[in-house]
Amino acid sequence: MVLQARTRFEESSACTGCRELSNRVHSRYTRRLADTAIGGRPVRIELQVRRLYCENPVCPKATFAEQVDGLTVRYQRRTPLLQRLVEIAGVLLAGRGGAQLLRLLNAGLSRTSVLAQLMKMPLPTPTAPRVLGVDDFALYGRNYGTLLVDEETRLPITLWEGRDAETLRDWLLEHPGVQIACRDGSPIYRQGLTNGAPDAIQVSDRFHLWQGLSRRIQQIAAAHRDCLTAGAHEPDRRPPAGTEPQGTDSPANSPAADHAQRLFEAVHALTDTGRSYNSVARELGLNWRTVRRYATATSWQDCVRRRPRIPSPLDRYLEYLQQRWGEGEHNAKVLHEEIKAKGYLGHYQRVKMAVAPLRRGLPINQPHQRRLSPREVARWITTSPPNRTLDTVERLQRLLTHCPELDQAHTLVRAFATMFDTADSEPPTGVAQPTRDQPPTRTAQPRQSHPRGPTGRDPGHHLALQLRRQRRPHHRRQTPETTHGRPSEHPTPAPTSRPHRPLTPTSRWIEQTI
Repeated sequence: MVLQARTRFEESSACTGCRELSNRVHSRYTRRLADTAIGGRPVRIELQVRRLYCENPVCPKATFAEQVDGLTVRYQRRTPLLQRLVEIAGVLLAGRGGAQLLRLLNAGLSRTSVLAQLMKMPLPTPTAPRVLGVDDFALYGRNYGTLLVDEETRLPITLWEGRDAETLRDWLLEHPGVQIACRDGSPIYRQGLTNGAPDAIQVSDRFHLWQGLSRRIQQIAAAHRDCLTAGAHEPDRRPPAGTEPQGTDSPANSPAADHAQRLFEAVHALTDTGRSYNSVARELGLNWRTVRRYATATSWQDCVRRRPRIPSPLDRYLEYLQQRWGEGEHNAKVLHEEIKAKGYLGHYQRVKMAVAPLRRGLPINQPHQRRLSPREVARWITTSPPNRTLDTVERLQRLLTHCPELDQAHTLVRAFATMFDTADSEPPTGVAQPTRDQPPTRTAQPRQSHPRGPTGRDPGHHLALQLRRQRRPHHRRQTPETTHGRPSEHPTPAPTSRPHRPLTPTSRWIEQTI
């Protein structure tokens, strides 16, 4: 759609150099402007404008082109309305996404043009917000940067490379007025905020609180690794040794089985005497993780390498198929209809392939559940119950039934989530508040488990809701080590001297509980 228009001859226009009015015409020319679409059709405006003489003798411009307010801008071939739309698309979706959105709005523009318009936008003057958010982000490799965000408007303020306390302190001194500072668990940002804005209240957001709580639950789960193996897996339903049919599916006579059996006997002969994994690994020429896998296995059959089985939606119905097969129902079509009534949405061919081993007298291919990790257990516990899958609910219930300590941690996490949802600092009704005098109970010795992450992290730092581990007299404080037992190259920095603030009822309850 093309619209043609022209400016009036008798009206005066302001010079772009000295702002004096003039109506002395030099010439006319046509400007072609792109505008927003009308009815799904692109619009182009062909506007005839005048070039006027500037009658001010001291003005450096001899002639100038008149501008129409709200329609033209100097050296621009888009209307201000379309230019604003391009800028919004660039800010929200950047280059490629912004170009796709503009193409849908019949204002086609390349991604490089969107980025060029985005870079031309003037940056707002940084001002000190009332609520300041401080966090780091990864640039590349182990190089990090610092980002400052206005928590009320959710807009970034500034960023710089590095994450040192001096730069943050200098910025806060140049922009006073911060009342609340929201940060993560880094002691570097704590020191910078304390030196730059000593009167600001330092708090933590919901994400970092849950992140610190998840890391603490992961440490608790790592201290009960024996419970993870015994409680999260179903009892072994495989036939006892010697009764498994020797066929193509049995690895008993394979070279891999012979190698696994010899290695299993050699590792247990050394580890049963009390030797460490590293010592056994050096003697046998193996990796210490391989030694640990064979030492923790109950039989050599668990160490034979098998192709990993991909989880399937049919896994939860395998027990029912085995039961119905034993009752005499050998029609796969009928079995498919029965489990379809129970909620199965898969195809009939999957059921037919699942019961195929039963027709040959072989056991059904039961899903193999891998060994649980502390991180996975922490994710199960911190996940809201309505968002858990059926398999997760069943496995977590067996784990909590077997390990009372994890069951107590799960109860406290759910109570903490209730406090979050209701914005109430008091513990929910029915949750016991333990005291320091209660002796701690553990079923296994804690292992040194240090999650990977930026150096100097202190999860659970929140000044209002502190999640710190209770120091017990019979547990000696250990220095951070790597997985091979060598001292870490990045020791945890010493905490800065700072007076402790009085704890709220919430922080006192969580500190005494955890």
